[in-house]
Amino acid sequence: MKTNSRQTTLRLTVAGMLIALEIIMAFTPIGYLKIGLLSITFMTIPVIIGAITNGLWMGTVLGLTFGVTSFIQCFGMDAFGTTLMGINPAGTFIMCICTRTLMGFLCALIYKGLSRTKAPAGVQVGVSAFSAPFLNTAFFMPCLLLFFWNTDYIQGVAQSLGAKNILTFLVAMVGVNGIVEWIVCTVVGAAISAALLKALKRLH
Repeated sequence: MKTNSRQTTLRLTVAGMLIALEIIMAFTPIGYLKIGLLSITFMTIPVIIGAITNGLWMGTVLGLTFGVTSFIQCFGMDAFGTTLMGINPAGTFIMCICTRTLMGFLCALIYKGLSRTKAPAGVQVGVSAFSAPFLNTAFFMPCLLLFFWNTDYIQGVAQSLGAKNILTFLVAMVGVNGIVEWIVCTVVGAAISAALLKALKRLH
């Protein structure tokens, strides 16, 4: 009973720290590496850690936190998001909040499923960690195209990137930035998650 209490305390402590970390990252340069209109985000790292170590509820909460903080930045804090907000507020809400919440939930769900298989622990954690930044991009870009592709603003962005159609626009927007984001978030998120899982197992 005492061990379970210690484990619960550790999980709640980690959860609180991750939420605080995500808020700090969102409003400091730690969370986003701006490159012109494009940016590399490391905001999925706390989501990965929470989803793997604390399950569905924490993955969802951290995904929601990520989404809410990104939506807040659309009120004058981020030029790209602010412009999209002025064009289509509902579309911006869905793109920022709904997709990130779903991403966190699915990351946790993927780990939950993999943890029930005979796959090596490293594979379970690694695949789950990769799913967060990948799904973040996979959900964000279709929403951007669905709600904003035909707008003058995004058409102007496409022209500035030399993109003549949707496919080349996707490649230009994701490109090297997306690959770097996927690699960094996967490696860091998986490493920290694996360490925390070992710490939790010692309390059993």
